[in-house]
Amino acid sequence: MKLLSVNLGRATAVPYTDQPDGLTGIDKRPADGPIRVAAPGPKGVGGSGLAGDAICHTRHHGGDDQAVYAVAREDLDDWERELGRSLANGAFGENLTTRGLDVSGALIGERWRVGPEVVLEVTSGRIPCRTFQGHMGEKGWVRRFTRRAAPGAYLRVITPGEVQAGDPVEIVHRPYHDVTVALSFRAATTERELLPRLLAAGEALHPEELAAARRYVEKHGG
Repeated sequence: MKLLSVNLGRATAVPYTDQPDGLTGIDKRPADGPIRVAAPGPKGVGGSGLAGDAICHTRHHGGDDQAVYAVAREDLDDWERELGRSLANGAFGENLTTRGLDVSGALIGERWRVGPEVVLEVTSGRIPCRTFQGHMGEKGWVRRFTRRAAPGAYLRVITPGEVQAGDPVEIVHRPYHDVTVALSFRAATTERELLPRLLAAGEALHPEELAAARRYVEKHGG
């Protein structure tokens, strides 16, 4: 398991976002050399966990529980075959493109050591939005991406440090439950009846998803 690329985005004006300033950092490109990774601060205040990476709208993106976004190269390859076009590392706006790691099958709370220093913890899957669809330029992209339920993983930074392309990735902790990124994504999108199952992941789960699961149980039971 290894890191193929570390991808950074710059704030860029585009016609396909509904944000008032028209800016997005979703177009991420592989960076040269080591990149510093650290917890950026709470959502709404903190941006990306990677130095030099633009997060334009901190209300919905970035923050400690979405500090880093990872996508498996294998998933990009599957989409290449379906879409009939090439997808470079960073094409989904991910910070880390991996090889040999089942990113969407990772457990919530699973921890990865990336390179010699950095430790990251899986929190949730990525929910697609209009900006992502515009960036991809594919009709019905949000629906198609949601149906696939292989969203890649958001991670929080447990131990800061530097990462770079070629770094090994090691799973250093796997929690004792069965709540995967894919399961949490399905619960958050198309299968709300799965929400009670997310409670097994506890505080490792993204706080917004944990709150949603608790509200569902309060209203419908578990």
